[in-house]
Amino acid sequence: MHSLWMLLASFLFAAMGVCVKLASETYTTSELVMYRGIIGMTILYTMMRLQGETLKTRFAWAHAWRGVVGVMSLWLWFHSIGQLPLATAMTLNYMAPIWMAVWLFTHGWWHRTGHIEWPLIGAVFMSFVGVVLLLQPAFEKNLLQPALMALGSSVLTAMAYLQVRKLGQLGEPEHRVVFYFCVSNLLAGVGGHMLEGGGLMSWHAIGSWRNAALLLGIGLLATSAQVAMTRAYRLGKTLVVANLQYTGIVFSSIWGVLVFADSFDWHSWLGIAIILASGSAATFYNTRSTERGKAIADTDPIASE
Repeated sequence: MHSLWMLLASFLFAAMGVCVKLASETYTTSELVMYRGIIGMTILYTMMRLQGETLKTRFAWAHAWRGVVGVMSLWLWFHSIGQLPLATAMTLNYMAPIWMAVWLFTHGWWHRTGHIEWPLIGAVFMSFVGVVLLLQPAFEKNLLQPALMALGSSVLTAMAYLQVRKLGQLGEPEHRVVFYFCVSNLLAGVGGHMLEGGGLMSWHAIGSWRNAALLLGIGLLATSAQVAMTRAYRLGKTLVVANLQYTGIVFSSIWGVLVFADSFDWHSWLGIAIILASGSAATFYNTRSTERGKAIADTDPIASE
């Protein structure tokens, strides 16, 4: 029953994607990342104060590296959401477990020469077949660049997962991990805005209740989703939870059709289905078949979103 918290987390992450896509019509990606950081910091700092937690950490460099990788992933993902159909951007970002499976295979092969995990190779191969099918419409609509950015985001997300697990193994509380990630969002958002040629006084104004609701929604939904995900991994069955995260693809597909009137040809739907199936298979391997995957049960793989 506790595993169902992941259903809530997936729904909230998909809803956040809707807010990001709508807000991207008014705000730059850097601005969205900045507001995501401000709202997340405010919520988490309040929670930490109420629970008596402290911001003091012994792992500043680990947080810094997690922040760099996570912010790059988030920026690429937010930008791709603004350009692609919501389900496409979400599905490509959900390739992260596949990249982790590739890393696990490479690690295992390096230490056990000649040992080949054929089920894992099959899952990875099929996922790339799914990506090719999903990118087919992107070639036709000149959307290849944002599609590749979403795919690149998934690679960085996998790296962020590994870093979060490392921090969890070191005993760092999840609220502190996410708080410092939000700090990275704020700094990266401001820095990105300046590099894009904007001055300190050239931010897009909130202007309306609609814009305010969208910005607030991005922060609230993302933070709530992370809390729900953390609870799911803490209390639920790891394998069930890890596979339930893929319901985010289903939710984003529904949101895309209802809110943005997205339409997909058979290439896209088949690609989404293959990525969902192969990702689930890779997750099964990661959590059941490897010593490295066993660590998932003991830590909180908080998403970088």
